[in-house]
Amino acid sequence: MNKINALLILVLLFVSCHTNKSVIQTTKNGSKPNTSMVKAEREPIINGSVENKPKAKPDQNYTPNTQILEATTRVKVTNNMILAYIERYKGVAQSNMEKYGIPASIILGQAILESGAGTGPLSTEANNHFGIKCHKDWLGESIKYDDDSIAECFRKYYNAADSFRDHAVFLTKGSRYSFLFKLNKTDYKAWAKGLKAAGYATDAQYPTKLIGLIERFQLYKYDGGDLGQKEIQLVEKLSGKMGLNGNNQQNPTEYLVVKGDTLYSISKKFQISVTELKNKNKISENTISIGQNLKIN
Repeated sequence: MNKINALLILVLLFVSCHTNKSVIQTTKNGSKPNTSMVKAEREPIINGSVENKPKAKPDQNYTPNTQILEATTRVKVTNNMILAYIERYKGVAQSNMEKYGIPASIILGQAILESGAGTGPLSTEANNHFGIKCHKDWLGESIKYDDDSIAECFRKYYNAADSFRDHAVFLTKGSRYSFLFKLNKTDYKAWAKGLKAAGYATDAQYPTKLIGLIERFQLYKYDGGDLGQKEIQLVEKLSGKMGLNGNNQQNPTEYLVVKGDTLYSISKKFQISVTELKNKNKISENTISIGQNLKIN
């Protein structure tokens, strides 16, 4: 009997040991949940790559005929829209260059960049083409717009001409911009970098964007110099061939506007100021039309 009891005890001990080994083995095989946890940790990486795909869309949609303009707003415009904007405001830019000493290329470049070639919300809703904020000395109308902070105060103008004029006054009267006027008027690169250094924009790429626009659309030709002189000589040649309204006379009293003319180029040709030319012809804006007669003397 004692032998039987001893045998039973041994059997029970054997079964007990076998059961414990199974439990340990099950725990080891339970590494599968850990494998699934590793997979779960990889999912954000996969999702991250998917989230990055939309960033490639602008490159996929980009064509040589479009530009992305980003300053106070981000807009996509065609080259033709930019060229039309330049054609519309180049006279104003050249007039302001003569009066205030700011390069026409810088004026046009900033206007294109800040206003999205006239399509951005600040330019369409407030005629603000240069992204100028109210500041403490502004007494005119204003508009709220999200920029570096939410609902910032931006200046609002009656028309675009007022915005171009205020931009010139803003730079000439601001002491922090005074060093710019010691630079050469044709050195648009130095002006672009100087504007950023003076705090006109917070975007570190502002000078690069501005210089890129000036060179891509050859805005530097509106600053005068050799290119400007060639344009004036071409106008003189065309005017001489026309033989109308004294355009080919040595001391004309009138001038017939031809393609390519601006108030600035005409004023340089006849050595009078843009202001005097506008007063003689009772012109309030800085735009003229082909075929228009202008009094010179």
